Amino acid sequence: MNKPVTIADLVEAKQEGRKIAAVSCYDYTTARLVADAGAEMILVGDSAAQIILGYDSTLPATMEFMLEITAAVHRAAPNLCIAADMPFLSYHTGISDAVRNAGRFVQKAGAQLIKIEATAAHLDVIKAVSDAGMAVMAHIGIRPQSITKSGKLRAEGTTAELAFDLIKLADEMVNAGASAILLEGTAREVAKIITQTVPVPVISCGAGPDCDGQILIISDILGLSPGPVPKFSKGYGEMKTEILRSINAYVEDVHRNSFPNDRHSYHIKSGELAKLEKMLQNLKT
Repeated sequence: MNKPVTIADLVEAKQEGRKIAAVSCYDYTTARLVADAGAEMILVGDSAAQIILGYDSTLPATMEFMLEITAAVHRAAPNLCIAADMPFLSYHTGISDAVRNAGRFVQKAGAQLIKIEATAAHLDVIKAVSDAGMAVMAHIGIRPQSITKSGKLRAEGTTAELAFDLIKLADEMVNAGASAILLEGTAREVAKIITQTVPVPVISCGAGPDCDGQILIISDILGLSPGPVPKFSKGYGEMKTEILRSINAYVEDVHRNSFPNDRHSYHIKSGELAKLEKMLQNLKT
């Protein structure tokens, strides 16, 4: 895309009924491909702790780590709307910490949206970051950062009472200043009501097709995830097979000493080899 995608563009897409394609990815090389493919948004999610670093949850992601990978993604896709994920404990320890850390994403990493996994207890954080002049994406529904408290992540909004609370929470997030909502693992019917009710873009992560946009993790899209993927995910490729084939071929070439060959090697300039041999001979004598 030549024209930068802003939060205003996402709002316009919602108003005009155009779907928003978002991808969660974490590095320069992949982000360039996502940009070339025509997506509007990249979320640099704290799921990088699992996908990139191999942890079993998102909790080990640190601010410094998230800043580095967000900056890399922004360098690769400067015209996309880049959303940065506030990691665990980056906003839980007070409003001043939340505003400061959100500001670091904007100043140092080029983020346009600050994503915060939020409950009603975080409304003051949403408001403070928004009041500081930053666009906030409130992440509601399933919240992976709550895994130590909940013990297990399950679909949200599946009863009338839970659905009512989630719809009410979405409205409260917007009233507090949220410029967008990420709705994860939520019953489709509830996601549809929220999308129709709030004036800001609603991005679905396993919340059905009726939201304003969709997001998937890049490794799931490419078929690279090592284990089972969530019910709501869909693979669009089997890159794991192709990558393994390529690496196997490389390993076999090295073992057979067929790589590198002369075509893959640099050479001394014409006439310089004889000169070098003479210099070495003189060194021996």
